[in-house]
Amino acid sequence: MLKILATRVEQGCRTLPFPSALATLPERFRGRPTLDHSKCPDGCQACADACPVQALQAGGAMQLDLGRCLFCRDCLDACPEGAIAYTRDYRLASTKRQDLVLQGDEVPRVHALDQKMRKLFGRSLKLREVCAGSCNGCEMELQALNNVVFDLGRFGVQFVASPRHADGLIVTGPVTENMRVALLNTYEAIPSPKLVIAVGACAISGGPFRDSAQVRNGVEGLLPVDLYLPGCPPHPLTLLDGLLRLLGRIEDQTAVNYPRSD
Repeated sequence: MLKILATRVEQGCRTLPFPSALATLPERFRGRPTLDHSKCPDGCQACADACPVQALQAGGAMQLDLGRCLFCRDCLDACPEGAIAYTRDYRLASTKRQDLVLQGDEVPRVHALDQKMRKLFGRSLKLREVCAGSCNGCEMELQALNNVVFDLGRFGVQFVASPRHADGLIVTGPVTENMRVALLNTYEAIPSPKLVIAVGACAISGGPFRDSAQVRNGVEGLLPVDLYLPGCPPHPLTLLDGLLRLLGRIEDQTAVNYPRSD
C-alpha cells in the first residue's frame, strides 16, 4: 500500500489542464488540415483522385469535407506541391454540417446551446452511446475520455447505460440496416429535450462504407444532429473540445497558429 501511495505521489497529477491551457500533442498528430490554393498547378486533380472517400474537390475552388476525411495522408502523398498540410489543431467540431467543408485555413465553429438548454445541460449532461456499425475505433476514444488524463466527469458529462436516464445520444458508425431500428428506438426512449452527437467520419457521412447497400451514410437524415465531431477516429481532445463548446464552457473560438504535423 505504501509503495502504491509513493508511486502516485511520484507520478503527480496526470490530468490535462484543459481547457485552461493548450494541450501539447505529438508531432505526428494529424489535426485540422489546411489548404493553400496558390500552390495548385492549373488543372491538377492529383489529391482529389487519391482520396479514397471523395472528401476533396480540386481543379477549381479547392475544398475539403472534414465530415468525410479519414486523415489518411493519401492526398498529401499525391500532392508534390505541398498544397495540403495537417496541423496539430484538434478543434474540428461543428454544429453545422456545411461548416465542415474547408476551403483554406478556417476553423469549424461550434454554436453553443441556447440559454434554456445550457441551463438544463450546462453543468450535468448524461449521454447514451449507440454503436451503429462502428469498427470500435471511435468507442475506444470515447472510452479514453473517462481515464485520468482527460477526466470527462470533472465537467459533469457522463455516459449512462439506459437511454431513459440520458440527455443525449452519441452515435458512432455508418448506421447499418441491422442497427437502424435499435438506434431509432434508443432515440425515442430519451426524454425531451435531447441532443444528438455524431462521432467520426462514419456517423457523419458513412466514411469508407459510404453508398454501401447495407448502410445509411451516417445519422444525418435519420435524426437531427446537434454536434458533428469529425475524425477517424476523433482524438479525445477533439471530442472534449466539441462538447465543452456546445455547452458554452469554452467561448474563445479565435484562431490559434498550431504547428504543422511532420
